[in-house]
Amino acid sequence: MSPDRLEHLLSLIGSSLTKKYCSSRDSICPSQRLIITIRYLATGESQQTQSFYFRVGRATVCHIIEETCCAIWKVLKKVFLRAPNDVKEWQNIIKEFDQDWNFPQCIGAIDGKHVRIEAPAKSGSSFYNYKGFYSMVLLAICDAKYCFTMVDIGAYGRDNDAAVLNASTFGRAFNKGYFNLPKISEFDPKVPPVLVGDYIFALKPWLMKPYPGKNLTVQQRVFNYRLSRARRTIENSFGILAVRWRIYRSPIKAKPLKVEHIIKATVCLHNYLRLTDGAHYIPTGFVDSESHSPISLNCYSRRLEKRITRSRVFA
Repeated sequence: MSPDRLEHLLSLIGSSLTKKYCSSRDSICPSQRLIITIRYLATGESQQTQSFYFRVGRATVCHIIEETCCAIWKVLKKVFLRAPNDVKEWQNIIKEFDQDWNFPQCIGAIDGKHVRIEAPAKSGSSFYNYKGFYSMVLLAICDAKYCFTMVDIGAYGRDNDAAVLNASTFGRAFNKGYFNLPKISEFDPKVPPVLVGDYIFALKPWLMKPYPGKNLTVQQRVFNYRLSRARRTIENSFGILAVRWRIYRSPIKAKPLKVEHIIKATVCLHNYLRLTDGAHYIPTGFVDSESHSPISLNCYSRRLEKRITRSRVFA
């Protein structure tokens, strides 16, 4: 994070970090609180290391990190992490997916990330996942530019992504049609606005997944190829998150509630830097991009993929 971005971030959340009813001798200024937290999240070094580095008590560092993460979430989510609330915003996302990834009517890519944590006390196997480690699930939807639009944080590691989606607030909202989605495209009335996900999710009118099996037709293979390209945006988003915020590189040593605060803060910071300092945060060549080579996909496939939809949705 550049000094300018840090100063701007401090101007946004500084008032939330100012301690009241403390003498000047005892209080730690908002700028130092923010720097301690950003360094902890960005380096992945332990809280004990931060204590030595800043010459602040370990218990104080722990308290500062949790408070600052809560402040980051409270302030930034209102501006930098909010679901589209009108048709125009959804249409902008659809346009970007069509232009960047050649997948029509896509309103986002969805996937889950297992965030490594230390086994919480008296939690049994609740946080133990199928990969063989303890985790907390971050379920997220992103747009074509690697910004998260909706997140669900805090599910047990033992739960799969489909179960987390069904229990999430935005999953229930999609099921009940609460989002103000665009009408079906006038150019292809058979294709509704959809999320794209992997095989774990159930097929829904608002969620597409690949055709299963190996004996697929040419049309089905082209569809799977294009869907996988669109879905790559969420995988890239998680990759950027883990690379830029190295707290994700090792198990997070904290209680589950604090882990939630840490994840929420990094997600907001990811969007904040992507939108305000994108060229520095995600430089050219840092992630996958659309190939403009004429041999990447023949003209037949390009025409074909515009006409393909999952007929099973309407069965």
